[in-house]
Amino acid sequence: MSSRRNFLQITTLGIAGSAALPLAGWAAQPQVNATAGENPLPVGIAGFTFAKFDLDASIAMMKRLDLHYLSVKDFHLPLNSDAAKIAAVRAKLDAAGIQPYTVGVIYMKTKQAVDDTFAYAKRVGVPLIIGVPDYDLIDYTEQQVKAYDIKIAIHNHGPEDKLYPGPKDVYDRIKNRDPRMGLCLDIGHAERAGTHLTQAIHDYRDRLFDLHIKDVTAAEKDGKAIEIGRGVIDFAAVIKALEKINYKGVCSIEFEKDMTDPLPGIAESVGYFKGVMKG
Repeated sequence: MSSRRNFLQITTLGIAGSAALPLAGWAAQPQVNATAGENPLPVGIAGFTFAKFDLDASIAMMKRLDLHYLSVKDFHLPLNSDAAKIAAVRAKLDAAGIQPYTVGVIYMKTKQAVDDTFAYAKRVGVPLIIGVPDYDLIDYTEQQVKAYDIKIAIHNHGPEDKLYPGPKDVYDRIKNRDPRMGLCLDIGHAERAGTHLTQAIHDYRDRLFDLHIKDVTAAEKDGKAIEIGRGVIDFAAVIKALEKINYKGVCSIEFEKDMTDPLPGIAESVGYFKGVMKG
């Protein structure tokens, strides 16, 4: 408990201080590579965190938390968005110094859905899709990966998911395919599915494109989302494993508790996660 308080003291107070500042301008396009004095792993937000909020409110929260990477969900930017809509959303994100580095999670149950998803990602201008194609669409998805030169990271969704409950269920289906097909490891769902997280990070390192970071109350199906650091996941071990494999992607916080009032929980979660990195 004392170590947890120490981690929070390192960073959460700083986040709280920034939250009190005016929502002013930020750098336009931050880079994923960390520089001296920054956290070694870039921290962002998985867009589902803001399912109850419009884009402007979501941007305001990210600015208060000093987060600059966003996995864009379709409730903020629909798949059928035209060039004008995309430009308007991108302009708001750029003005806030937020980089939309991927889109998703997007579910794909038909060839048309695969086509629509890749065309959407190209229009938005992102190099990565977080997606869930049905098994019988994996061959076709691989064709589109090659045609568009856009990566796809398949997301695991825990023991309730009939397709991809854990990361191994993803990896076994893409390990011999185009190297642009990989994994979005949701560590909370993986923990609930019985995955040994640090082993998975090591075993699937060549296909680990993205991370959804959350904590859960128990390593079982009925485990619930909770603030990072209050659950059962060993974040020091997870971060050490990511550093060991020289992970190059974003660590996107996906906060699913108190989603109608997520800011306090996100701030605590980001503070703890960054505190572990610095500690």
